[in-house]
Amino acid sequence: MKMHFCIPVSQQRPDARGGRYVLYSVYLDGFLFCRVRYSQLHHWNEQLRRVFGNCLPPFPPKYYLAMTTSMADKRRDQLEQYLQNVTADPHVLRSDVFTEFLKLVQLDTFNIMAKKASLDVLLPDGRSMKVEILTSDTAERVLEVVSHTLGLCQELLSYFGLFLIRLCKKGKLSVVKKLADFEIPYISLQSLQVEDCMVGLRKWYMDPALDSMLIDCRAARDLLYMQALQDIEQEWAKPTQAQREELEAFQQEGNQTKFLELAQEVQHYGCMQLDPCTCDYPEPGCRAILSVGNHEVSCWITLPDSQTQKVVFQMSRVKCWQVTFLGSLLDIDGPQQTVNQNLELRFQYSEDSHWQWFVIYTKQAFLLSSCLKKMISEKMAKLAAESSEMQVEVPEQGKRKIYHVLQSQVCD
Repeated sequence: MKMHFCIPVSQQRPDARGGRYVLYSVYLDGFLFCRVRYSQLHHWNEQLRRVFGNCLPPFPPKYYLAMTTSMADKRRDQLEQYLQNVTADPHVLRSDVFTEFLKLVQLDTFNIMAKKASLDVLLPDGRSMKVEILTSDTAERVLEVVSHTLGLCQELLSYFGLFLIRLCKKGKLSVVKKLADFEIPYISLQSLQVEDCMVGLRKWYMDPALDSMLIDCRAARDLLYMQALQDIEQEWAKPTQAQREELEAFQQEGNQTKFLELAQEVQHYGCMQLDPCTCDYPEPGCRAILSVGNHEVSCWITLPDSQTQKVVFQMSRVKCWQVTFLGSLLDIDGPQQTVNQNLELRFQYSEDSHWQWFVIYTKQAFLLSSCLKKMISEKMAKLAAESSEMQVEVPEQGKRKIYHVLQSQVCD
């Protein structure tokens, strides 16, 4: 599935020869990822084509005459589409030529030299673990270092991920974003410019039934247990009083396996909870708290008259969705290097045999979209495992036509 790349702005800069060139600000998941020239992307595309041939999406052509404003805007849009489309191929994503280029442009954009450094990683129980890394290490590499330190089995790495997590007041947490494998956590943390933010380790799957794949590994079980305790403490998972008493009994016994087995029955266990936001259902301006996981999006909605209503959207009835940035970027070179202040996620949903659009206004729209993609990929992987006749690429590629777009509407 496509990644959330966008190029909302570009700038003309003077070059050493007295001419000018265009510098494109590339954003990933709403945060500045790098700034890059067309010539750099063009060279990168040629390198990719030598490895992958004509399976790559078309690259915007060169202009040999001065570009007009409309031509410049068209190229920016084409480059944005190229970045989105080229990341739809998992083989490209895992290639050295892909990751090495993106490492270099990140380091160059933020003027970071590759050197040894220490990184504090937030564990699911709230403790901080210091690991020794290089400032140029990708999230994939940092995850390997963290997992080795914890004794996590190598084959279980794909069930976990690194996130940017903000520590809020009164011990509350807010997940800012999931770090892509090719992102450099040291740079992402430095460039984010958000107070009290850390790189954190969390499990990265939305189907609680997948716990069974990890339960026999002591380190993995420890992490699941830590996160379950934290999610209950954060009130992301909501046990009944009877469940809470039974969970506390298992906790006192030190029986992690029984604790986790019971936790799977707890409401919203294993889900990602978003910060309070607003939505347009059942009427515009309603406040909402979203819990995403277990094949659904669960919304606690507060109506204008202060009454509350629970609405559950099943993923099997979601046709498509899109993330849209509302407004214009200001001071793009300043400290606010993010487009996450005015975002909406809208999705098309089948209700009573009619397709209807629902809109959610949240700074975590890209995180929400990533969770929706994860649920789709897990569903497709499960179907593929159940039927050997199905030809489905997993875990991130699905044959179902689901699109995630910025500033345009695309559906089946």
